[in-house]
Amino acid sequence: MPTPTAAQQRRSITGAFVGTAIEWYDFYIFGTAAALVFGRVFYPDISPAAGLMASFATFWVGFLARPIGGLIFGHFGDKFGRKNTLVVSLLLMGTATTLIGFLPTYAQVGLLAPVLLIVLRACQGLAVGGEWGGAVLLATENSNEKKKGFAGAWVQQGSPAGSILATLVFLAVGTLPDEAFLAWGWRIPFLLSALLVLVGLIIRLKVEESPDFLKAQAQQKVVKVPIVEVFRVAPTLLIFGILASVFGIAMAYFTNTFLLAWTTGELGIERRLMLNVLLATAILQFIWQPLAALLAERLGAVRVMLGGLALTLLMTVPFFMAIQSANVWFIAITLGVTTVAGSSYYAMLATFLSSAFPAHVRYTGVSAAYQICATIFGGSTPLLAQWVLVSSGGSPWAVAALFVVIISVTVAGVIGLSRSKRKNAHRLVDATEQHASNAASVK
Repeated sequence: MPTPTAAQQRRSITGAFVGTAIEWYDFYIFGTAAALVFGRVFYPDISPAAGLMASFATFWVGFLARPIGGLIFGHFGDKFGRKNTLVVSLLLMGTATTLIGFLPTYAQVGLLAPVLLIVLRACQGLAVGGEWGGAVLLATENSNEKKKGFAGAWVQQGSPAGSILATLVFLAVGTLPDEAFLAWGWRIPFLLSALLVLVGLIIRLKVEESPDFLKAQAQQKVVKVPIVEVFRVAPTLLIFGILASVFGIAMAYFTNTFLLAWTTGELGIERRLMLNVLLATAILQFIWQPLAALLAERLGAVRVMLGGLALTLLMTVPFFMAIQSANVWFIAITLGVTTVAGSSYYAMLATFLSSAFPAHVRYTGVSAAYQICATIFGGSTPLLAQWVLVSSGGSPWAVAALFVVIISVTVAGVIGLSRSKRKNAHRLVDATEQHASNAASVK
């Protein structure tokens, strides 16, 4: 199989980054709207606190659908290729997000409004469930060995890029008076998705199919049921892959959804100020992640990931002291340092997961690990954090304890996956050599 050209590598990285950024934009605007709008628009007949919990529960629905999307798109991606599968996921996401912008409110159609919101949120989850794993493979499998880490890091750039775009759009519509913002202003970010998806499709359709998939197809290694094969050849990799992804998924929704609601609600920080803080940290993450990938080329991915997680753990106390103070500058500084530390780990997560699974089940393996984690730990984070906050009588240190648990689980996952990956690689090599020996004996 020929080595991808420099032009192919650029197109694959660009296509993966742009498509992923658009899908994360769609996913993040829902989280922002869940924190600021949906409780009052779709759940107005209950108390504000209960409305926020219902809004966060609706937010979680997207995460419940993500592993299903990962399995469906992973199945077809491992059987028929990465490129066309990603086109479908982008179309599904764009359609669902745009339709949310047209939804009637509870005041207009009653219970039908939140039901439709939940259905469209589930469609978003299906789409992003298939997007992330496929985009990782499209970028890394179309890159040479030396550039796989950098290519994977650019897929991870889609998250802060989507966050930046979502925050900018909400900052723009947030200048509207509250009455106009609640009536129609919140819809604008969702309606813009239609235009963004069109741009993403034009770019993505120009990308070549992954050479690793074409090679597996040529060698007739395409399996009938990839998820069964994942559990057969790499169950330990799947388990540790889930745990290794926890902080990368949970942190985004802790800050962009739960922290936004907490600070602009109970702590009384002005909405526009907090959105500006989140915008600044997303820009910081976007700048730092490629630098972290370059650092990982020198020091090794696992060392950089664990170093970033260790620094994040050390920042827990000052970060929650800042939140307790409700001082915007204190929050911005501590959140900025936490973001740099956490994104050092997150920058390498895509390549780290991708390199763990064999090529013939890689789409399914990566998607299943990441999206199952998203369901269990990602979507539940705002809801769980809000429950901990309320149950503890508003204590930030109870939430801080949850934060420490999330980081600790992730550290265990990264170490476990690193060790299991090496063992699995040796086992596959031994199996290949045994197969070759048996074939030679038959001859």
